[in-house]
Amino acid sequence: MLALKVLLLLLIANGAPILARNIAGTRFLYALDGGRLYDDGRPLFGPSKTILGVVASALLTTLAASLFGFSVAIGLLIAATAMLGDLFSSFVKRRLGYPPSSFASGLDQIPEALLPALILMPVLGLSFAEVILVVAIFVVVDLSLSILLYAARVRSQPY
Repeated sequence: MLALKVLLLLLIANGAPILARNIAGTRFLYALDGGRLYDDGRPLFGPSKTILGVVASALLTTLAASLFGFSVAIGLLIAATAMLGDLFSSFVKRRLGYPPSSFASGLDQIPEALLPALILMPVLGLSFAEVILVVAIFVVVDLSLSILLYAARVRSQPY
């Protein structure tokens, strides 16, 4: 049951930015990197990583964590580490020359689930097997939901 709650919170943390973008439209879409370029001349993260997305992730994950019986601190920890994993993925993708919002299987899912799960291991008493299970299921569910949300026109791309 604990692993399921963690999985749901990871899905909320990573889905909240998409939901916020659909609600807000083009308003409040301020890039986290402020449009800055890295030493290689490419964006640090890219325009799809926004302040609105991080705030939405923190708010919705914290609310959901409270509903699942976790503290506000756990909700914020999950949201923060999921967003850090997502930013890491974007940073690596920019260094590899992938354009913003492009697809990189595994790289787009694993860091944003693995980082929070590893950090939660000692905090919530998750086993290594539960961490692996949560990450594996997250990857499958994330890819599946992306396709469904694209078909429903919630996402602009099927990934």
